[in-house]
Amino acid sequence: MAGALARIPMNRRIFTWGDGEIESSIDPAMNLSDTVFGFLEEEHQGSFESHSSKSNGENEDRDENEEIENLGSVEDNKVFWETQHQLLQGTLCRTSSLESRIRNITKQAIKELELVENVCACRRPPVAHGCRHCLMREVCSSLQNAGLNSAICKSKWRSSPKTPSGEHTFLDVVDNSISKKGEIKVIIELNFRAEFEMARGNEEYNRLISRLPEIFVGKVERLVSLIKILCSSAKKCLKENKMHMAPWRKQRYMEAKWLRTCERTTSTLALLATGYSSRPIDQLTRDPPRWICLSITILDAASRFSVAVNTLH
Repeated sequence: MAGALARIPMNRRIFTWGDGEIESSIDPAMNLSDTVFGFLEEEHQGSFESHSSKSNGENEDRDENEEIENLGSVEDNKVFWETQHQLLQGTLCRTSSLESRIRNITKQAIKELELVENVCACRRPPVAHGCRHCLMREVCSSLQNAGLNSAICKSKWRSSPKTPSGEHTFLDVVDNSISKKGEIKVIIELNFRAEFEMARGNEEYNRLISRLPEIFVGKVERLVSLIKILCSSAKKCLKENKMHMAPWRKQRYMEAKWLRTCERTTSTLALLATGYSSRPIDQLTRDPPRWICLSITILDAASRFSVAVNTLH
C-alpha cells in the first residue's frame, strides 16, 4: 500500500521536545522496565554511596568524641584521687594536745603488750598478743591508770531500709577538763585501716588506704571527716571497677560503728565479768585475788570451830 507510512525503527526515532528535536538511539532489546529499574539502581547506588560516606564520617566523629571523653575521664580521675590524698593528709595531720597524749599512752600500752606472750583472760581461741577484746581491755586499763575517763564502748543498731543491722566495739575517752568546750569525746580504734580495706580495691584506692594509721586516735569531728573521704573514695573505686557498693561500705553504715549511741563499760569488775582483766591469765592463776584467799581462810576456821564444838558434845 503506497499510502502506508514507513515503519521507523524504535532506535532511530526522533522525539520532539519543545522547539527542538532529540534523536533516540535506544537499544531495541531493552524494554521500558529495564530502563526504569536501571535508573532506580543507579539512584540507589548513588544514595548508598552517599549514605556510606556520611556514616563513615559520623563514625569517625564518634570515635574522636569517645577519645576526648576517655581523655577527660582520665584527667578527672587523676584530679579526684589527688584531691582525696590531699584531704586525707590534711585531716590526719591536724591534732590536739589531748589527742596526742591519748595516742602516746595507747601506743606505749600496745608496745608493752607485744612483749607478753598472751594477755587473754577470756575463753576465746588464743591469738598473737591476745584477742581484740583483751587488747582493748589492757589499753583501756592503761588509759584509766593515766587518769583518763576511758571505756570500752559497744555500739549496736537495728536494720533499716538503707542500713543493715550490726554492732561494733571500740575505745573512747571522755574529757571534761575544759569547761568552755564542754564534753570532748576521743575515739580509739585499734584496727582502723582494716575497716576500710577492700579485696578488689584498685591501685589508687589501695594507695590511699595505705596512708591510714593502723591505730586511730581522734575527735569525733575528725573521724567524721575521714569516713566521708574514705567512703567517697570507695564509691569511686567500685564505680571504676563497675561493681555495686555493698551497704556495709556506705557512709551511713560506717558512721554507725562509732557514732551511734553505745554502751560504755568502765568498771574493772564489769570488765572481768565479761572476760576482761587487767592482768594476764597466767598471772591470775598464780596469784589469785585476795578476797578469794580470805574466803578460804574464814571457811577453814569455821570448819575447825564446828569440829571442836561437836567434840565437846
